[in-house]
Parts: sequence; C-alpha cells; structure tokens
Amino acid sequence: MIARLAAIIGLSNSLGYLLPAIIGLESMGVPSPGETALVLASILASQGKLQIWLVILIGAVSAIMGDNIGYLLGRRYGRDLFTARGPFQHHRVRAIEAGDRFFDKHGPKAVFFARWIALVRFAAAWLAGINHMHWRTFFFWNALGGISWAITFGLVGYFGGKAAAHVLTDVGIAGAALLVVGVVGGLIYLKLKDRREQPDRDEERKS
Repeated sequence: MIARLAAIIGLSNSLGYLLPAIIGLESMGVPSPGETALVLASILASQGKLQIWLVILIGAVSAIMGDNIGYLLGRRYGRDLFTARGPFQHHRVRAIEAGDRFFDKHGPKAVFFARWIALVRFAAAWLAGINHMHWRTFFFWNALGGISWAITFGLVGYFGGKAAAHVLTDVGIAGAALLVVGVVGGLIYLKLKDRREQPDRDEERKS
C-alpha cells in the first residue's frame, strides 16, 4: 500500500494532497493507511513539495467528515445489524447494552482518544452512532480529536520525519504530547536565541 502511495506522489506533487484525504475512508470504517498517508504528505511538505498547513487542514477535515459519515451509518444501520436474528444474537444484544452503558459514562473521552489509537479509530464513530450518542457532543469531541491529531502527526512528520512518526505510533498519545511539547519548546528556544543574538548582529552592522 505504501508503495502505491509513493507511486501516486511520483506522478505529481499536487496529487500528494490526496494522501491526507485517505483519512476520510479510514474514518468511515474502510481499512486504509490514514495515519501513514498523513505522515507521508507531511514529509513531502518538509521537502517543499506540499504546503504543511494545507496537508493538516485536509487531514483534519477528512477525519471529521469520515467520522461523521461513520456515525450516521452506525446510528441508522448499526443497531439493526447487531441485533438481527442469527448466530450469537444474545451475545450481540448484550454487547450493545454494554456499549450503551459505556457511552453514557465515557462517550466523550472514548470519541476523543479513539482518534489516537490505530485499531480503534475506525470503529469509534460507528459505535457512537450505534449507541445513539448525542450528535452535538459527538461532533465536538470528534472535531477536537481530529484537529489535534492532524496537527500532531502533521508536525511530527514535517519536523521529525518517518522515525519520529514511528515512535509516536508506538507510544501513543503520551508520546504525542511529549513530541508536541518538544517541537514547540525547540521553536521557542530558537526564537529566544535569535532575539539574544540580534543586538550582537546589530552592533556588527554598525561597526
């Protein structure tokens, strides 16, 4: 799959913007490398082939739109599919009931943190819809998760490349927070250093 994505990039740099759009398919529940696509697009941006702000924007919008489609599908069809007559119906009904209780108590947190877990994010929107989580609540926490996730992975791919992105994937949200703090701290340090050195440069120009 990654090889195919690389081939797309090779055809045209502008087509690289299709990479973060893949996130929408993953969010709807279609198995696809959304996280990898965002990182690859961010690395292209670090090479000057794409604009990082547009990569992050497309990634965030795709994640939010895909999740909302998944939510609507789950709300409309999911419960009927799970409770339909057939093998293990009793267990499926009990799972739905447990999900209802879980989302009543932890729904917002589940929607937000699911975005950061690769094997969970594609199912969270469906589960929220199946359990009839209030749409406004879902949208707020889903948008918050999608935007923060796109910014984090976008900046990690842009400043740190594939190695940093792999670390982020392995350590999860804790690593995301640390990496963001590190990137922001580094930028602040460079800015302060530049300000301290500015008077010296001014003196050199005068002399």
